[in-house]
Amino acid sequence: MGQELSGLDFTELQHLESQLEMSLKSIRTRKGQIFSDEINELHKKGSLSSKENEELQKKINRIGEENAELEKVIGTRRREYTISNGSQSSIRYGYDIHDEQMSLQLRQPQQPQP
Repeated sequence: MGQELSGLDFTELQHLESQLEMSLKSIRTRKGQIFSDEINELHKKGSLSSKENEELQKKINRIGEENAELEKVIGTRRREYTISNGSQSSIRYGYDIHDEQMSLQLRQPQQPQP
């Protein structure tokens, strides 16, 4: 690059330099605009991500509060069950847990009487 410039005189070289400087200025301006647009887009995405994060944190807090309330209900029901049955067995996750064996019997459905 630059070998074909040897035949140019001083004025032609100045003119070429001026054109190159204007082109370079235009390229830098365009590059700056692209960067600025990208930065603005990233700021928007960051803001949206922050808002989404806040909403998710609120959901997590609500779920935690709901879980705490459910734990209170479960604890109350365990105590009520223990008091009413005089048993030391406990209720976990909605199921009775006993060390006793359980037997089930099947019966035929009864026919309605006329």
